[in-house]
Amino acid sequence: MKFGEFMAGLQKGELKHVYLLAGEEHYYIDKALERILTKLFSSPQEQASGLQKMTGSVNLDDLAGLIETAPFFVSKNVLLLQDTNLFKEKKGEEEKESARVGKNKALERFLALLDNMPDYSYVIFVQNGKADKRRKIYKAIEKAGAVLEADAIRAWNINDWLQGKLQSLNKDMDSEAMAYFSGVISTMQTISLEFLDREFDKLALFSQERRISRALLEQVFAGLPEVSVFALLDAISERKAKKSLQLLRRQLSDGTYFTIILSLLTRHVRQLWQAQALQKQGIRGKALAKPLELNPFIAEKLGRAAMQFPEAVLKRSMLELIDADYFLKTGQAGEEVLEHVVIDLCRGVA
Repeated sequence: MKFGEFMAGLQKGELKHVYLLAGEEHYYIDKALERILTKLFSSPQEQASGLQKMTGSVNLDDLAGLIETAPFFVSKNVLLLQDTNLFKEKKGEEEKESARVGKNKALERFLALLDNMPDYSYVIFVQNGKADKRRKIYKAIEKAGAVLEADAIRAWNINDWLQGKLQSLNKDMDSEAMAYFSGVISTMQTISLEFLDREFDKLALFSQERRISRALLEQVFAGLPEVSVFALLDAISERKAKKSLQLLRRQLSDGTYFTIILSLLTRHVRQLWQAQALQKQGIRGKALAKPLELNPFIAEKLGRAAMQFPEAVLKRSMLELIDADYFLKTGQAGEEVLEHVVIDLCRGVA
């Protein structure tokens, strides 16, 4: 299950005896593990005494023995197994050998144990990277316990994290705030959930209101370079030359380094060009989200904007931005090259 659903289950007090936390997004895994351990142990001292950690290859018979062993001096027997060999895809000779041997008795005994765990034992598997869903042990944990699929976060799939965070803060967003947040995220080349987590915690301190407004989000994210450039990119999409130039000059005068503006502008032109090409192939509206790796709302908006630009203009602007990168970094040109690209885009003359 996804992060929001997984955390909601923990919030309701549905504590399972076996968990698998697997995927590429370490933030999700760390948060889920922290929440599970907090529910299992009443204090750090109890956790230090009751938690057993193992890493790497594991013998299933030995693991079963640890699970069945009653705890001493503590109320629970909690095992944390990190990056074991149990969830990796079998390849080559190992797979052939498994087929020749047939039924793995140790595995079958262990799977039966997972289905009938002792009341005092809990097992948490943590896997860096995706787990092989075809493995019997994966299916057994999914049936008897809970599996967190910690997929890497992109702009188009961040809503799962957002809903979970809002729920934890007992907050919600109005439509304008949601649209603004989606737009800001779409400008970020790398999304740091740790950063967003901290910013939303600050937001909760700023306001006691349950509903988060756009104005409040703008206060919280005002210091981000991506946010300050967001309005510029929006103006370019609308082909408003005067407004775009005013915003560009304001960013430069406020000290936004030209490389940040250049990078985000290049990315925006590339996305417009890609959206245009995809729509010519019949991919339109919210369906643009996945190939562009954008939030569906932003992808649909970008698609509409893309059709207002002649393809020749987007191609020419991309080439000019590539040249601008070289000229600016080597000191052969000034910030006027950015102004020229912005004017050319807004004019839209092929």
